Amino acid sequence: MSLPAVLTAAGSSPTPTPSESPTAVTVPSLQDAQESATNAAGWVEENWSTWLAIGLRVLLILVIAAILRVVVRRAITKLIDRMNRTVQAVDGTTLGGLLVNVERRRQRSQAIGSVLRSVASFLILGTAALMVLGTFEINLAPLLASAGVAGVAIGFGARNLVTDFLSGVFMILEDQYGVGDQIDAGVASGEVIEVGLRVTKLRGDNGEIWYVRNGEVKRIGNLSQGWATAGVDVTVKASEDLDRVKATLVEVAEKMNKEEPWNEFLWSPIEVLGLDSVLIDSMVVRVSAKTMPGKSLTVERELRWRIKRAFDAADIRIVGGPTVPPEEDPALDPTAGVAAPSVYSNTASPQAAAASPLTPPASAK
Repeated sequence: MSLPAVLTAAGSSPTPTPSESPTAVTVPSLQDAQESATNAAGWVEENWSTWLAIGLRVLLILVIAAILRVVVRRAITKLIDRMNRTVQAVDGTTLGGLLVNVERRRQRSQAIGSVLRSVASFLILGTAALMVLGTFEINLAPLLASAGVAGVAIGFGARNLVTDFLSGVFMILEDQYGVGDQIDAGVASGEVIEVGLRVTKLRGDNGEIWYVRNGEVKRIGNLSQGWATAGVDVTVKASEDLDRVKATLVEVAEKMNKEEPWNEFLWSPIEVLGLDSVLIDSMVVRVSAKTMPGKSLTVERELRWRIKRAFDAADIRIVGGPTVPPEEDPALDPTAGVAAPSVYSNTASPQAAAASPLTPPASAK
C-alpha cells in the first residue's frame, strides 16, 4: 500500500470526542423531563384525595380539641366564680359567718380552678395528639406500651413526688389551711406564706422559712381557723377573800372588754370561771375568753398585766406556785443556826473508837 493511501485511510477515521468518554454525564432530554413530570402529576392525582382527607381529619381533630378545651375551661371558671359568690354561714350564726373568709375562699377556689384547668387541658390535648397519630396510621400499641412501662417506672421512682402532689391537692380541696394561717404541721410550725401542690412554706417564730413536703405532714393544727381561747390561771393564798378576788377580776374584765383594740380581739366577754383547784396553802382562779384566731397569747399577756396591777392595788397577794411554803418566824436564838457538835469530835467516845483504824500489833523482838 502506498503512503498516500495510508494517510487517506488515517484521515478518514473518526476522532474521539469528549462526549464519548466513559465518565461523561448524560443530560436528560426534554422528553425525559416531560415523562417524569407526567409521572409525578399522576402520582399526585392518585393520592391527593388521601392527603386531603388526612389533612381535613387532623384539622377537625385540632379544632374540636381547641373548642372543647375552651368550653371546659370556661365551665370550670364559672363554677369557681359561683363558689366565690356562694358564701354560706356556718351553723347560721354571726360567728360562723365571720369564719368564712372571702379572701381564703378566693385563694382556695383559684388553686382548685388552676388544678382542674390543667388536668382538663392535659386530658383533652393528650387525647387529640393520640388521635392525630392514629390518623397518620401510626401504630400506637408500642407507644402506649412504652408509655405504660415508663409510667410504672416513674411511679416507683417518684412515688414520694406523687404522694406529695396528691396530698397537696386534697389539702387545697379540703381547705385545711391557707396563706396567712398559723399552723402546727408536726415537723414544723409557723405562718403559712405559700401553699403549693408539693411543698408548703412556713415562716417560723424566729424568722426562718420551713419547706414542708405535703406528703410528710401527718397532722395539722390550724391556729387561725375558728376561734382561740385565752386562759389565765391566777394563784392566790388560801386565806384570801374569794368575793374580793372575784370582784377585782370582774372589774378588770369589764374594763378590758370596753377598751380598744381589745374589744375587737375578744369574741366573747372575759369570764371568771371560778376556782380551778384548791390546795392546802393556795387556790387557783380561772379566767377565760374566746378571742380572734392568733390573738390568744396577746390577750393573755395583757390580761396578766392588768390582773397583777389590780391585785397590787387591792392588796391581794399572788403566789408563785400551786403550793406556798409555810411562813416561819426567824429564829431568836443566835446559836440556832450552828450545827450541833458531833460525837466524833470526842476521841474518848465509843463512836470515835469504833471509827478509828486498827493498830497492827508490834512485832516481838
